Amino acid sequence: MPPADDSLGAVVMAAGLGTRMRSATPKHLHPLLGRRMVDWVLATARELGADPLVVVAAPAIADAFASEQVAVQEQPLGTGDAVRSARAALEGRARDVLVLSGDTPLLTAALLRDLLETHRASEAWATVLSFEPDDPRQYGRVIRNGHGGLEAIVEARDATPEQLAVREVNSSIYVFRGERLWPVLERLIPQNAQGELYLTDTVSLLVEEGGTVAVHKGGDSMETEGVNTREELAAAAAELRDRVNRRHMLAGVTIVDPQTTWIDAEVTIDPDVTIHPFTIVRGAARIASGAEIGPHAVVVDSEIGSGALVGPFCYLRPGTVLGAGAKAGTFVEIKNSLIGDETKVPHLSYIGDAEIGEGSNVGAGSITANFPHHAGRPKGRTSIGRNVRLGVDTVLVAPVEVGDDAWTAAGSVITEDVPANALAIARARQETKEGRGGKRDD
Repeated sequence: MPPADDSLGAVVMAAGLGTRMRSATPKHLHPLLGRRMVDWVLATARELGADPLVVVAAPAIADAFASEQVAVQEQPLGTGDAVRSARAALEGRARDVLVLSGDTPLLTAALLRDLLETHRASEAWATVLSFEPDDPRQYGRVIRNGHGGLEAIVEARDATPEQLAVREVNSSIYVFRGERLWPVLERLIPQNAQGELYLTDTVSLLVEEGGTVAVHKGGDSMETEGVNTREELAAAAAELRDRVNRRHMLAGVTIVDPQTTWIDAEVTIDPDVTIHPFTIVRGAARIASGAEIGPHAVVVDSEIGSGALVGPFCYLRPGTVLGAGAKAGTFVEIKNSLIGDETKVPHLSYIGDAEIGEGSNVGAGSITANFPHHAGRPKGRTSIGRNVRLGVDTVLVAPVEVGDDAWTAAGSVITEDVPANALAIARARQETKEGRGGKRDD
């Protein structure tokens, strides 16, 4: 059965290592707001409904795409060979094939829809997405014929001075009619000193065959700019930050200073949350309505209940659940812990691997000491009940349990369970020696 007329497959090229990044991490795997660079491109392709969606990867990084359909490019023989390696996964399964670069994280589904509309309206064999950057640099130049149609795409290293003067450049993003793409890929031969097969040469071959090759010129050059250096990575991150923050603000979140607030793509924030300057929210964090975060707070893979307060200068590490109306205050760090509704951890405390019931209060400087006593044993957990009052500088040595309505005296080191409604005092008795000020006991 032939593929449906509106079926769309996609190839995302992510085989290059990106040496200009000067990094042991392959370029496409560098993080951007909680996703790898290539994941932004994959998410855009999914939004467009591309299926199959194939990632072309080098053998060394193929395992990095365990959740994707992968085509391995065994040797770095150029973009034409990269797309050809995906043939088995795509041929006969999609009428049109979208070819994307894995280093364009700013690409939007809206632009690709426009590209696809141009491609199908013109009944083209191929359509090239072009743009005009401020500096054309080493981008391939889009050469048009006297009628404005595409004549060829010439790589900068192979271009004449007149061709280099052309400002319209190739984004390396295309849509091909599948039945035309696969045969012409087999006709590619190296035309350069590197011995590489350029995907751009397929465009020239299709023109020679008399097919229609259309050009769709994008309006915002930033969307199609590739990321090749750390400087460009930072610029892309700033743009994505602004997009994410804008989406949340339009949905009813108050972000006091968007330029100093960094929120990962997968974070969920309800309306009427307030986020103060210099706040970072990462991973799969969720923040409920009425919560107030920051300033100078870091929230990672945590859940914050409605009306909760976080910060300033607070660090919520993965696994933290902060109940409704709870507080994690100044210079507080919490990890893998459940903090009950209306419970306060106001300042200068560390809570890890613990559960604290509702309505409790943790005095300043309190710590859960939860490292195992013996190597190989798991960390112990601390359980603190409802309406508990921990005095300042309380240390709870796990595993230990403090019952409901119990109190601890300031400066106590709690190593045994404290029953409900009890007062625990665990500190050395003060000894005062009059007249001994400034003298030593030998």
